[in-house]
Formats: sequence, C-alpha cells, structure tokens
Amino acid sequence: MQLPSKPSSKAAGAASPFLTASLPEVTALATLGSADGTKEPGSGLHPAAGEGVDVLAVAMAPAPAAGSGQDEDEEAPVPQPRPGAVEAAVRYGADVAVRARNARVTGKPGEILVIEPPRDAPELPGKLIYVGVGDESPAALRRAGASLARATMGAVRVRAAAVDGLQPAAQEAFIEGFLLGGYRVPRAGVTPAPAPIAAHLELTGADTAAVSRALITAQAVWTARDLTNIPAETATPAWLADQARTLGERNGLSVRVRTENELRAEGFGGLLAVGSGSEHPPRLVEASYLPEGASANVEHVVLVGKGITFDSGGISLKPRDAMMTMKTDMAGAAAVLAVVAAAAELKLPVKVTAVLALAENAIGAASYRPADVVRTYNGTTVEVGNTDAEGRMVLADALAYAAAELAPDVLIDVATLTGAAAVGLGNNHAALFGDDPEVLTRLEAAGAASGDAVWQLPLVSDYASILDSDIADVAHIAPVKAKFGAGAIVAALFLQRFTAGVPWAHIDIAGPARIGKDSRELTKGATGYGVRLLLSYLAGQPKPGA
Repeated sequence: MQLPSKPSSKAAGAASPFLTASLPEVTALATLGSADGTKEPGSGLHPAAGEGVDVLAVAMAPAPAAGSGQDEDEEAPVPQPRPGAVEAAVRYGADVAVRARNARVTGKPGEILVIEPPRDAPELPGKLIYVGVGDESPAALRRAGASLARATMGAVRVRAAAVDGLQPAAQEAFIEGFLLGGYRVPRAGVTPAPAPIAAHLELTGADTAAVSRALITAQAVWTARDLTNIPAETATPAWLADQARTLGERNGLSVRVRTENELRAEGFGGLLAVGSGSEHPPRLVEASYLPEGASANVEHVVLVGKGITFDSGGISLKPRDAMMTMKTDMAGAAAVLAVVAAAAELKLPVKVTAVLALAENAIGAASYRPADVVRTYNGTTVEVGNTDAEGRMVLADALAYAAAELAPDVLIDVATLTGAAAVGLGNNHAALFGDDPEVLTRLEAAGAASGDAVWQLPLVSDYASILDSDIADVAHIAPVKAKFGAGAIVAALFLQRFTAGVPWAHIDIAGPARIGKDSRELTKGATGYGVRLLLSYLAGQPKPGA
C-alpha cells in the first residue's frame, strides 16, 4: 500500500541557517623599486601606520642545488631572497639567514618563517612572513599562497611582494592559492567561528587581469565548496534549484527548473526512480550562458553534473560510516553550476550549459528496488542491480536529454560516481574517460594547467557485455557473482550508451571531490574539484607558466 506523502518541513525558499564567508578584497600595488627599503612611508613594503597593514610578506626560494645530498646533521642551505626580502629583513633588524638555518627552512613551497618586529619599532606591521615559493611553478605558487593565507587568518590587511616580477599566469596561481587556502566551511550555531581569511590582500607588482581572473575562479570554487559542504537537510533538490536561480539572476544566465510533475510528463524515469523514496522530490536544472553577440555556430559545451543531495544507498543501504560524507554526493552538480556562472563573469567565447540532475537517494515506501526495470529519458530500459549505484541512473536521463535536446558540440559529465575510481587513483586525480581524443587531450592539458589533475583510463569496449540483461536493454551494474572488477570503466561504458554519439567525456571525481584534512590549496571537506579544470578547458587551457 502506498503511504500518503507528508508535507516537507523544508520549504524550497527557506533561508539557510549556515553562514558563508566572503572572499577578501585583493588590490594590485605598484611594482617595488630598486631601493624600496629607503622609500617614504606609504609605499611598497614600507606602509604608513594609518594604512592598517597587519602583515608584510615576501618570498624566498631554495638555494641552487649542490652536488650531493645533504646529511641530516649538516646546516640547511639558506633560502634565496625574492623582491623586497632583503630590504624587509633590514627594516626588522633580522638575520633571516640564521633564523632560516635554525628552523631548517629552505624555501620549499609553502614553508613559512615568521619574523617579529623589534620592541622599539611599533610603527612596523606586527609580522614579517617569509613564504617559500619553491621553483615558482604554478603548483608551487598555489601552495605558497595557501600557506600564507593559513598563516594570516584573522588579519585585516596583508601586504605581500610574493608575485612581484612574476608573469601574469604565475601571479594568478599564487593569488588563487591564497584565496582557496583561506576558505572556511559554512557554519551554523552560536559558538565563535574560527578566524576568517584576511580581509584585504595587497600585492606589489600584481597584474590587474591576473587578480580579476583569480578572484572569479576562486569565487566559483568557493561557491561549489559551499553548496557541497552544506548538509542535506538544507541542501535539498529544491533548495539547490533555488541557488541556481539566484546565481542565474546574478550572472545573466538562462535558468530552467523542471519539477517532479514535469519530469514525469517528459519521461525522466531515472531521476524519478532514484528520488522516489524521498520527501524531497527530484529536480532537473538547466543553466545556460551565451556570449554576447555570439553567432549561431558558436561552440556549445554541455556540462552534466550528478546531484545526489544525500545518498543513503536506498534499499541497498550503505554502512553508517560510509554515509557520513554523502551530503557531498552532489559535488558534480555544484561544480558545473559554479562553472557556468564563472564562464559568464569571465565572458568566455563559448556557449556553456550546465545540467544538474538533482535527487535524494533515501528510503521510503515508494523507493525503487533491486531488480526493478526503469525506463530512462531516451526510452532505454535499465535493470537495477543495486540502488546504491544511483548516480549513473540520474546521469543517464540527463545525458540523454542533453544529447537529444541541447545540440551540444561537446558533452562532459562530472560525478562522484565510483569507489573504484578513488581506490585506483586516490584523492589527487579524477578518472577521465571519453570517446573523442581531442576532447580528452584538452582536458588533460587543462588538468595540468589548473591543478585539478585527471588521469585517463581506457573505455574497454569488450567489457560492455557484462551489462547484458535478460529483462531490459541494459543492466546498470555488473552482476555481483561475476566478481568482474573494473567498476569505474563499467560505469563509464553504461553512461556512454546515453550520449548519442556526441563527443563526450566522463570525469569520475569520487576521489578528489572531498578531503579529510587541509592540503595545498585544498581545505577539509568539499574541494570544489572540477571547477578549475573545466574553466581552464573552456578558456583554452593555457600551459603551465604561460
């Protein structure tokens, strides 16, 4: 007997109890002069007292490599100063070489050395920080920026010379690292929140375009992290659809939201099946950006995101511990929504549409079951093998719809899809699959440039037969008794059936979508993985150091 549905206590438009942080203001200052240490107060690394600078920061790099390895008892090589570092040390009366040697600081990316001002110099900012920039590659600079952000949490104004003299792409990496490393998760409650990222970052010699790009990219990553970190009691399919509307209004996007009745009328059987056990009905969100003045033949990239707002596993129930991170099972949808909004801000010369397949995989009287047969958007029938393989069900509908109705030139899906991808590649790389070599090559280059790394795995066509079904067009998982393995590949082969021959790539982010502790520019919890990757891809993925 079908139980009557109860009214949801979470109204779609209800305000979130979670407070989110704001990005700091980032200001470009004039390049340091050759004698900066003797300039009048109010310039460069010699701020006037009224400017309110809490922290000065300069860069240091490793000394040139010696011939042999260093013995543990040998003195650590002294790091090499970058612009402004020597003059700052003089003003603070510090022998930085001795301090660095005693602390065994060598200038590796992310190393921090803090110098306090002399007692008789109250006019100096309260801290002088030397931050290691390593080889000044984008990866090293992101790590350096993130370390500086964490070392200055709660500061009002940080003035740094760390990007002075660097190329714009390198500057962008440092700024991006600072902004991402200082992210704080949304909080609810009455206890004091941890100190936030510094309110202002001032950078001598910064390129204004690099600052702007870094701010837009970081805001997009923060948006994806915020949406993913907020618990599922708030972040329901309807609530996320409302966030898409808000972002759409703010960035000039065209947004359409399909409700449960519309999904039923149009045949989105996969989404409806997965969401059938929840009091929060599914949604399909479509958000599009079209460049101003674009011609009819402008390239159209459609990004499809898995948006399972909470994954209990359904009737195929997960163990308790495995559920604790399942509020983040909508990380793919959060990423593609943030990307389309950022594409509009960056005014990228490509049409971008994000399709968010949103559902909660809960347990209820109407839940879909193992051995059910579900008819998806394009008419393909799917035999359900495990209700905890729900992501591929909602993606089947979304991909089929995008391929049939949106006329994409390229179709890319992003999903926390399989534990197999995380087991195989860990937390630093997403698994990349696809059927178009050019798209895959561009995504690999974008991963190398952006810091969102991918690793291509093969689509082994011979494996497809493991999904044969006696009762439907296809099974959605390999039979358990087959002990087949290759779970990430099998899932990708299933998704490929719904792409209608459109050039397609599948990015399985089950590993890098979340992290257990701060690392590099990533912060504990949701990482916003995929945002930088896709923005780099859409922008033409400049090579590292360009």
